[in-house]
Amino acid sequence: MFGGWEKLTHRFSASVLYGITSAFALNFFYQPGRVYASGATGAAQVATEILTRIMGHNYLPISATLFLINVPLMILAWFRLGKQFTLFTLLTVTMSSIFIHFVPETTLTPDPIINAIFGGTIMGAGVGYAMRNGISSGGTDIIALYIRKRTGHNVGTLGFIVNGVIIFTAGVLFGWEYMLYSMIAIFVSSRVTDAIFTRQKRMQVMIVTENPEIIIRKLFEKMRHSATILNNAEGAYSHEKRTILFTVITMYEYQDFKEIITKYDPKAFVSISENVRVIGNFSEITD
Repeated sequence: MFGGWEKLTHRFSASVLYGITSAFALNFFYQPGRVYASGATGAAQVATEILTRIMGHNYLPISATLFLINVPLMILAWFRLGKQFTLFTLLTVTMSSIFIHFVPETTLTPDPIINAIFGGTIMGAGVGYAMRNGISSGGTDIIALYIRKRTGHNVGTLGFIVNGVIIFTAGVLFGWEYMLYSMIAIFVSSRVTDAIFTRQKRMQVMIVTENPEIIIRKLFEKMRHSATILNNAEGAYSHEKRTILFTVITMYEYQDFKEIITKYDPKAFVSISENVRVIGNFSEITD
């Protein structure tokens, strides 16, 4: 049975895996190649490098900087985005900081292009798997989700602004060629993330069920989605009467959807069509 404990296990494993992949990407590729990551990890690289140059010594490692950057954002998330979301995000950030701290920085190759490509691939895989399991890596995700919850609008420009500042800093600190290498890393990372998981990918779901009322109620309570009802559908073999429900969900909501179906009608037949287009009002959840 796909219940709450299995969902927690999936999210915990995704947090650990993200911590491992972010540490390997950062310490095996980004740092040796002087390549910057996107989001909070890249911001931590920038802050640590600037502090090191000002103070003459690395008193604050990237792992600590990354965690400190996320502390005020965690407080915001706790009060505005939900306690469960915050706890899993805190777990993810903690795992990432721990692994980054203890995995030694190792130079596999001095070639910054190779470091950018392979670092971006590993980082993107970790982010994609985390998102696929419904968790956030913190940083700018928290700000974007908060603004989206308050205003109802996506804030896609926020990531572009943050990443623009990061890669510009890379150019100032190391030379403008390293700005280009960082752009390559961020591009590769985003493409790999999209290949593994696209948060806004929409899927049309057909549910053949004996318990339409509770399924509809739980879909609305959990995901704010309604459904189209087709009553008295007849099975070709058994000639038994069933109700067919049609609705649209996102990939981000898939695990919650699967839990609802398995818990409230484990005998239901479900068919899913991916990459559908929707015209009209469609509500998306963030946690």
